[in-house]
Amino acid sequence: PHFEYVCNAVTQGVAQLNLQLPVPSIFGVLTVNTQAQADERTGGIHGHKGEEAAATALKMIALLQSFFGTQTV
Repeated sequence: PHFEYVCNAVTQGVAQLNLQLPVPSIFGVLTVNTQAQADERTGGIHGHKGEEAAATALKMIALLQSFFGTQTV
């Protein structure tokens, strides 16, 4: 399916960012086949993946600040 091509390209792009940038980036792309699968991942039985990605980003900021002090990351 088309989303596999898109997901592969996004995955490669995020991997390149992580190799090139001094700070980590978070991969939070949903790859689903149906609306029902999307609903399950945005507050359904699988939790809310967007909220999980945001929480991960905040944790990474806190971790970097603990390494480097309170500098802006």
